[in-house]
Order: sequence, then structure tokens, then C-alpha cells
Amino acid sequence: MPDIPRNDAQPAPHIIVAEDEPLAAMALEDFLSLNGYRVTLACDGVEAMERQQRDPADVLITDLRMPRMDGRTLIREIRALDAGLPVVVMTGFLALDPGQDELLDRRWQPLEVLRKPVSPQAILEALNRAIAGSAART
Repeated sequence: MPDIPRNDAQPAPHIIVAEDEPLAAMALEDFLSLNGYRVTLACDGVEAMERQQRDPADVLITDLRMPRMDGRTLIREIRALDAGLPVVVMTGFLALDPGQDELLDRRWQPLEVLRKPVSPQAILEALNRAIAGSAART
């Protein structure tokens, strides 16, 4: 089990996963559930926003390219509701040049960017950093 920053009296951290590839989403849900997280799947940004309004997450994991509402728009919209919500972006479509990609701007923080394909260990490490960073701000 990873070093999830919580004790037994605290509920499992809630993760919303916005991913339009069903098999990838289900595999991620299984993996995160086995590692102590409570996971809610959303097939795009619109569904992720609906789920966030009904049952707020501790962390958002999102792809960038999705139908109806892409990941960048989702991050903007969800941060309007919760400015400090940690976000983990998993994408195969990202220019990591600070002058080229707005996601690397400080106003998007707290945000982790993982380039697909991503290892399960990298996902856990990003989530642990996101949750620990969020706890440190409160």
C-alpha cells in the first residue's frame, strides 16, 4: 500500500478520473481502488463537473483531449468551484515548453503533469504529492 497521507479515522481520498478511453479509465479505477482511494469515473469534462458538484473530490485526474469538454476547460471550471483542488494531468498530447503550454504557468498550480504512457508507480507518486501538498496548504 502506498504512503497515503491519512490515518485510519480519515476516509479514503476521493479521486475523480476524467478519461474518455473506457478501458484506461476502468484499469485506473481498479488500480487506485486497490491502493486505498475512492474513485469516481467521468467520461469527459462535463460529466466530471457534474460529479464534482455532487460529491467533491480531493484530487482530479484528467486527460486533456476529451469530447464535450476538454481537460484544460475542465481544470478552469473546476478551479472556479475549488481554487486549490490538486490536479494530475495524464496526457500524450502536451508540449512541455514553459513558453508554449499554459499548464506550466504558476496560476494552474497545484498541478502535476504525467505524459502517457505512465507507470502505475508514477500515478501513485503524483497523487501522494498532490494530497500532501493540499494538506500542507490547509
